[in-house]
Amino acid sequence: MPTKKPERILGIDPGFGRIGWGVIEHRKGKWVGVAYGCIETNKKADFVDRLLELSIDLTNIIKKYKPEYSAVEELFFYKNVTTGIKVGQARGVILLTLKQQKVIVYEYTPLQIKQSITGYGRAEKGQLQRMVKMMLGVKKPITPDDAADALAVALTCSTGLRMLRM
Repeated sequence: MPTKKPERILGIDPGFGRIGWGVIEHRKGKWVGVAYGCIETNKKADFVDRLLELSIDLTNIIKKYKPEYSAVEELFFYKNVTTGIKVGQARGVILLTLKQQKVIVYEYTPLQIKQSITGYGRAEKGQLQRMVKMMLGVKKPITPDDAADALAVALTCSTGLRMLRM
């Protein structure tokens, strides 16, 4: 009888210059970190080329780690409107790429993520990152920050999935 493959979630912290990603997997009743990192697009390239680069790199991550689910942080607020628009466009490419690769997509606000991980929706970034490290049983700091944030998004999804199954 074939063994069932472990359940995996890909968390994404959107951006267009640096996009955090993290993959977690359900093993023996708990979630563990599989891999994490950042997609960094070429700063000298045209914006549209950077979006294409993002899509290609994300597709490669999906093909390598084969997540069943994905969790993407929703945009909250940007002081710089131009940056906010570009991140929104990159987020659209992220969502489209996930759908094209047939990965189930969930979306969470920063408030929901902080609430899920720390129990407090206004938690500071450092507190969030310490909790992610503890929840995944990681000894060393998770860097860069964007990758740690992506793992927080994935862990939020794991909680959401558990609630859906109840």
